[in-house]
Amino acid sequence: MNNDAEDPVLLRTTGRAARIILNRPRALNALTHEMVTRVDAALTGWEHDPAVQTVVISGAGERGLCAGGDIRAIHDDARDGDGTASAAFWRDEYHLNARTARYPKPYVALMDGIVMGGGVGLSAHGGVRVVTERSRIAMPETGIGFIPDVGGTYLLSRAPGELGTHLALTGAQIGAADALSCGLADHYVPSAALDALLDDLATLPVPEALARHEQQAPQGVLTEQRSWIDACCSADSVEEIVERLCAHGGTEAKETAETLLAKSPTALKVTLAALRRARRLGSLEEVLDQEYRVSCAGLKSPDLVEGVRAQIIDKDRNPRWSPATLAEVTDADVEHFFAPLGDRELGLAGPGGAPEAAR
Repeated sequence: MNNDAEDPVLLRTTGRAARIILNRPRALNALTHEMVTRVDAALTGWEHDPAVQTVVISGAGERGLCAGGDIRAIHDDARDGDGTASAAFWRDEYHLNARTARYPKPYVALMDGIVMGGGVGLSAHGGVRVVTERSRIAMPETGIGFIPDVGGTYLLSRAPGELGTHLALTGAQIGAADALSCGLADHYVPSAALDALLDDLATLPVPEALARHEQQAPQGVLTEQRSWIDACCSADSVEEIVERLCAHGGTEAKETAETLLAKSPTALKVTLAALRRARRLGSLEEVLDQEYRVSCAGLKSPDLVEGVRAQIIDKDRNPRWSPATLAEVTDADVEHFFAPLGDRELGLAGPGGAPEAAR
């Protein structure tokens, strides 16, 4: 049996609380398929265990909860494989995302440090989401030629105004206060108090434990910028968003335009379409079904392999996107990402769009 240093997921039960600790600190606790299945199995075991009143998820090490999925494995599958390994990983991961949202016991996510991509999926759908002064939360997929997934388009499409559009397109990192204002978190607890919070969760109901340690979050920045973000990001196309940003005249707006023009044009256009469609879908499960189609299509896009190469493998930060400009990405190119997958559909929403869990 693996010792703790080798085990990618540590499971503990102390008093009334069961703990999930993602344990790949050198990889910023990046998720593998094995880790997803281990977490899901733990939730299955604890769901009907009367001794477990609360589930807590956190990350090992000092750097963060989880930096996302194992993008190198997905890159290799996209470049050299047939895509089945990534599709299987996403299938199980998205089912887990939906499960955390519907979990019948308090699911407490300690979103300390870096929480990105798949880390958002494991935490921000939970019922009790705790951020600290060290929290850095983002959905950075457009920078690697991919599209926000793990229910990220559901969460961001429901953020106030166009803040979610801004975050999805730019991949910008936000801190605790902005996560709270965008609906990605619920409570602020200083990182120095997390150990004491964990001790209290082992003996107290969640509201009582939180009341001992929760504080007012420091000031965020997005609220102050919301007027220009809403005005620019409410446009119907990425081209028009960029035009509005350039015409605005403000430094932040100009820098945002420059940021967008460095991202994958295809990923930007598909992301905007996914967000707009997610607003019209009624449930997280329906959005996850959509994201599964988009992710499977994205695996075949040259931009994913190129983006990961440029940002993570070679680190030259000079991706060669194909197509290279927004104007070259057609409506048909975008629509291709949303095409039904036939018998390979995720099927989380069930017949008629209702969540499976509700049937």
